[in-house]
Amino acid sequence: MDINEREDLLINRLEKIKKMEDEVLRREKALKSKDNAKKQILLRLAPNLWDKIALWAEDDFRSINSQIEYLLSEAVKNRYGKN
Repeated sequence: MDINEREDLLINRLEKIKKMEDEVLRREKALKSKDNAKKQILLRLAPNLWDKIALWAEDDFRSINSQIEYLLSEAVKNRYGKN
């Protein structure tokens, strides 16, 4: 096998490796987006409840959305346990 044939063989192997890497990255991205996907809901709150949650969120350095999600998570943990 001469040097040109070896070079062609190596180039083919590199192309296959690149395709495999691309597929792994595509699958990782798909898994991450699936894990990070959140459900959206419309939530109506009384103005004074909104104000209190907003103050609480500010005290905890969270957005209002994050504060509501935190409060719901804690309520579910208290109801069903940490699992």
